[in-house]
Amino acid sequence: MKELSQYKLILISAVIFTLFYNFTFFKALVEVYDFSGLNILYIISTAVLLCFVILFLFTLFSSKYTTKALLIITFTVSSFTAYFMNTYNVVIDTEMIRNTLQTNLDESTDLFSLKLLFYILFLGLLPSFLIFKTKLVFKPLKSEIFSKLKTLVFSFVLILLILFSFSKFYTSFFREHKPLRYHINPVYWIYSVGKYISDSFDTTPTTLKKIGVDAKIVPSAGEEDEKELIILVVGEAARADRFSLNGYEKETNPLLKKEDIVNFSNMYSCGTSTAVSVPCMFSIYSKDSYNYKKGISTENVIDVLNDTKKVKVLWRDNNSDSKGVALRVDFENYKKPDKNTICDVECRDEGMLVGLDKYIEKNKDEDILIVLHQMGNHGPAYYKRYPKEFEKFTPVCKTNELEKCTKEEVNNAYDNAILYTDYFLSKVINFLKPYSKKYETAMMYLSDHGESLGENGLYLHGIPYFIAPNSQKHVASFLWLGEGEMREDYDIEKLKSYSNRKFSQDNLFHTLLGLFEVETKIYDKKMDILNDAKID
Repeated sequence: MKELSQYKLILISAVIFTLFYNFTFFKALVEVYDFSGLNILYIISTAVLLCFVILFLFTLFSSKYTTKALLIITFTVSSFTAYFMNTYNVVIDTEMIRNTLQTNLDESTDLFSLKLLFYILFLGLLPSFLIFKTKLVFKPLKSEIFSKLKTLVFSFVLILLILFSFSKFYTSFFREHKPLRYHINPVYWIYSVGKYISDSFDTTPTTLKKIGVDAKIVPSAGEEDEKELIILVVGEAARADRFSLNGYEKETNPLLKKEDIVNFSNMYSCGTSTAVSVPCMFSIYSKDSYNYKKGISTENVIDVLNDTKKVKVLWRDNNSDSKGVALRVDFENYKKPDKNTICDVECRDEGMLVGLDKYIEKNKDEDILIVLHQMGNHGPAYYKRYPKEFEKFTPVCKTNELEKCTKEEVNNAYDNAILYTDYFLSKVINFLKPYSKKYETAMMYLSDHGESLGENGLYLHGIPYFIAPNSQKHVASFLWLGEGEMREDYDIEKLKSYSNRKFSQDNLFHTLLGLFEVETKIYDKKMDILNDAKID
C-alpha cells in the first residue's frame, strides 16, 4: 500500500466521510435551502466546512498509536449510522444510543438486512481494511508536532474563513435549523456518545432517593375488606390515530369497542423511545424535569406501592426489560419459550396471562398490581408482531426494509399488529372480569411512545422530542374500571365527559396512587386523571 502521513490519511478520510456518509444530511439541507442560485454556493461551502471540521477533530486526537484505530472504529460505526439514518431517517442522539444499548439481541435481529450488510461491507469494512494496510510514515517528534499544529491551524482558519464569508447563511443555519446538525455523520454521533458517557457514567456515587415514605393505604369507608387487583399494560409503539376507538377508518379495535372502557384520546408520551418513556412514566418527575440520572436515582411509583407492604407488585415483560423500573419488585421475563407458553415465530403477549391466576391466589390477601410490558408494535418487522390469523389488512410489508414496501403495505402490517393488541387487551379485561366479585378490579393501557410509518420519510421512533412528529408522541391509552366495587367509586359518565382532555404519561404516577387509595404528601390530586370523577 502507498505510504502516507497520518494527516493526509485523515484528510482523505474526511473527504470520504463528507461525500459518502452524509446523504441524509445533505438531502435535509437541500430541502431547507433550495439547490439554486447562491444556495448552491452555500451548500458547497457546507460540504467543505464539514470536511475541515472532521479534519480538525481527528488531527486533534491523532498520534502514532491512535490515528488508525480511531479511523477504523469511526468508519465501522459510521457505516451503521449511515444505514439507519438513510433508511429510517432516525437521529443518532444520546437517547437513541441508550435505547440501542438497552435493546436485546432478538429485537436487534429485526433490523438486519442485506442492505445493512452492504453498508457495513462497503462503508465500514472496506475503508477499515485499506486504512489497516496503509503504511503511515512519521517524521521526527519535533517535525511531527509542527505538522500537527500546522494542520490544526490551517483547518481552523479555513473553518473561520468559511463561517465569516457566509455569515448570513450560517446564522440562519445554526439558529433557525438546528435539527439539521443531528444528521451530520460522524460528528453528531461522536458528540452523542460523549454526552451519553458523561450522563450515564458519572463518577458521583448514585444513592437511591426514597420517596413517599409516609405512604399508606386508606380504603374508603366500608371497603376495608375489599382488595384491589389492577393490571397495567405498557404498550409498545402504538399510535393513538391507529386505534379505531379514536376514529381511525380501519376497524382495529373490534373487541375493545364492545367493552365499557374510558378512552383517553388525547394522551401524550414522555419520550419517543422506550428507554426514556417507560422509566419516565413511572417517575415522579414530569417530562420537562425528568432525565436519566434522576430516573435511576429516585424511587418510582411501583416502589412507593411496594413500600407500603400492602401491595404486591409483579412485572411481566415480553419486551426488552423494565428499563430499571422493576428492579426492586418481582420481575419475570416472558421473551423465551421456557417461560412463555404461547410462542410461534416469537413469544406472544397473551402468554403473559398464563399462570397469573396462581400468582393472584398466592397473594389473595394483598392488593395486587400486575404490569404487563408488551412487545406490541415493535418495528420495523411489524409482520412478526401478530399470529397469522390476525392478518386482516392486506397486502402486507413482510420485510424490515420498510422503504422497499408501499405505504399501504407498511400501514397494513402495522395495523394488523394493532388488531392483535386489541385482542390481547380484550383478553386481559376478560381475565379480570371473574375477579370483580372478590376484588376491586381495573385495567389501564398506556403505550410507551408512537411510531412513524414513512410520513415525511421518517420511520420507527426516537426523534428528539421537540422536533418529533405527533405520530411519535400521541399514544393510545384507555381505562377499564371493572364490574364491581371499583366502578362505584367513580362517576363513569363524568370521567368519559372529560376523557378527551390532553393528558400525558406524567399523570400515571398520581393516577396509580389514587386507584390504590394511597395517602402521601407526594400525591397530587390535580395530576390524578380520575380525581375529578371520584365519588366522595
